[in-house]
Amino acid sequence: MRLVIARCSVDYAGRLTAHLPSAPRLILVKADGSVSIHADDRAYKPLNWMSPPCTLKEGTGDEAGVWTVVNKAGEKLIITMEEILHDSSYELGVDPGLIKDGVEAHLQELLADRIEILGEGHTLIRREYPTAIGPVDILCRDANGATVAVELKRRGDIDGVEQLTRYLELLNRDPHLAPVRGVFAAQEIKPQARVLATDRGIGCLVLDYDAMRGIEDDKLRLF
Repeated sequence: MRLVIARCSVDYAGRLTAHLPSAPRLILVKADGSVSIHADDRAYKPLNWMSPPCTLKEGTGDEAGVWTVVNKAGEKLIITMEEILHDSSYELGVDPGLIKDGVEAHLQELLADRIEILGEGHTLIRREYPTAIGPVDILCRDANGATVAVELKRRGDIDGVEQLTRYLELLNRDPHLAPVRGVFAAQEIKPQARVLATDRGIGCLVLDYDAMRGIEDDKLRLF
């Protein structure tokens, strides 16, 4: 990971345009290629960002101090450096991933066992499907045989949609799985996350944990 603190301005050109005037900001360049710009507020949420896959080009000569980040859709994030206050890089290595709490892990178990909740005719491929950037919670096929990747959260926010987006970009490179569509499933999905998911063609599913546990209890009593 590379951390740069700089006085800079930022321009985004894509489906819309946006401008951040000159100010001191933190720029994160991660090993997955993503670039995000942060202010000293807003908790974890960046002011602007570019998700992978994308490329970063640092200008030279007359363009020195200008960073241009371009994604596969041709959208651009242009960062104009006025003064670099700090520039350092750290090798973090492979992250072991998030250890889910009991409820989230149980949701995954219940949904895998009742995969028809996703729709009639769905069949499970496997839970915790491994990828180079972490395991997909549930991978399954729909009634037409198309691959479906499911990301599960207790509370679904924008970060969860971004995580599923990265999985989908990777899975769709596998000719044995593509095309792969995504489903974002949670007990509660925030409005902003739903809007982002819909914009990216990702389905949303609200899960009733208590009802799912009740189904499990009924099933156990039958035996």
